[in-house]
Amino acid sequence: MRIRLDSIGCRLNISEIEEMARRLASAGHRIVGPGDVADLYIFNTCAVTHIAARKSRQVIRQLRRANPKAAVVVTGCYAELSPAEVQALGVDMVVGNDRKDDLPDLLAGAGLLRDADPLPAVDASPYAPPVGEGEGHTRAFIKVQDGCDNRCTFCIVTIARGAGRSRPIAEVVAEVNRLVSLGYQEAVLSGVHLGSYGHDWGDPQGLVHLVQAVLAQTDLPRLRLSSLEPWDLDESFFALWQNERLLPHLHLPLQSGSDAVLRRMARRTSQAEFARLVETARAAIPDVAISTDIIVGFPGETDADFAESLAFVEQMAFSKLHIFRYSRREGTAAAAMSGQVPDAVVQARSRKMHELNARLEQNFRRRFVGRTLPVLWESFEPFGFGRQWSGLTGNYLRVVVQTGPEVNLRNQVLDTRLTGLGPGVLQGELVAHNGGIPANYGLLAVPVRESTRDTRDGTKI
Repeated sequence: MRIRLDSIGCRLNISEIEEMARRLASAGHRIVGPGDVADLYIFNTCAVTHIAARKSRQVIRQLRRANPKAAVVVTGCYAELSPAEVQALGVDMVVGNDRKDDLPDLLAGAGLLRDADPLPAVDASPYAPPVGEGEGHTRAFIKVQDGCDNRCTFCIVTIARGAGRSRPIAEVVAEVNRLVSLGYQEAVLSGVHLGSYGHDWGDPQGLVHLVQAVLAQTDLPRLRLSSLEPWDLDESFFALWQNERLLPHLHLPLQSGSDAVLRRMARRTSQAEFARLVETARAAIPDVAISTDIIVGFPGETDADFAESLAFVEQMAFSKLHIFRYSRREGTAAAAMSGQVPDAVVQARSRKMHELNARLEQNFRRRFVGRTLPVLWESFEPFGFGRQWSGLTGNYLRVVVQTGPEVNLRNQVLDTRLTGLGPGVLQGELVAHNGGIPANYGLLAVPVRESTRDTRDGTKI
């Protein structure tokens, strides 16, 4: 059966839809990409903001029009919170978050999962058509935890996802080993409240134990962690990065740089506590990228609060900001708060924060010009008479290189000299090891130099 899977929203949504794609492909179904006709469409929705809910409705309508004879199945947070609205859009099945992991079995039981054409059984390959929002299959997103026990006053996700719950370590390790056997170079451990991993079974160091197990019991070349709440981490946590396979990238959601706003949000951190955490992380992890989430226009945020938040964000010198205009969500405590900020003010504050983000990103990228770092190459687009490849460093810098038309860098981790700044990216050139370049690189359209990559202790190799 030809199946198309789509997802919007967080990395957890991506991890869920990618795992679903692997399961369906291994059962013999053909996973198709955008533009291909499908017999079944599965869409993982988001409802974190009104914009995400609106986009979810738009995508459902598009899928319904893509092949009127196909079945459309919708799951995710918007489907969980507003099942009647989703059903009214003409879908064939609505599946709540609590049954999402059983979706292939539910489809089979409902008669929606059948072979439209005789297809041989296949393994889900890292080179299968991509699913999710632009994420290729060089990196795998693995859901290790779901739900959240925090009570942030702005957040609808706790209602949509339920209480925190963790997958067994052995199950996660087995999945990582399976992905390694399929050729994946990198995995991202994801969860709604990743830092609480293991807390539901009484292990306050659960995430540490999970990371240690994955590094010890698999040959995965690169392991990355998704978003971590700052209050879940202590100084000992950063000792994990003594293993270089754990990539130097931390996403620590701040949400506001104003202590008064943080208290109204019920965030369990403050300026001083957050700054100490960032200082500790940077001292322990060389070249670490620290990104964050920021909400502007939260109820009661004054001009002074916003100025304080802007100044603190600049002081923290983040590598990247994910900026959200406050979205009023019924059912959350913040929706009933006084002092709702006018839309025009929220938009003006958002513009200022985006302007700061552009400077912060550029400043962080500039630090690495002239360095040589390993890059996991993901995808290319035509460039002149050749190709321009795009990939990520361990600290989440987007890098591009130009090659000849037949060169295939996909899913390879290659040392790359970062030669200059481009719009939102670093320009790079591949470097040779031991005086030569592997034959499968082909003819490069850029000069190649010997590697002098810095190791963690500062020596050259």
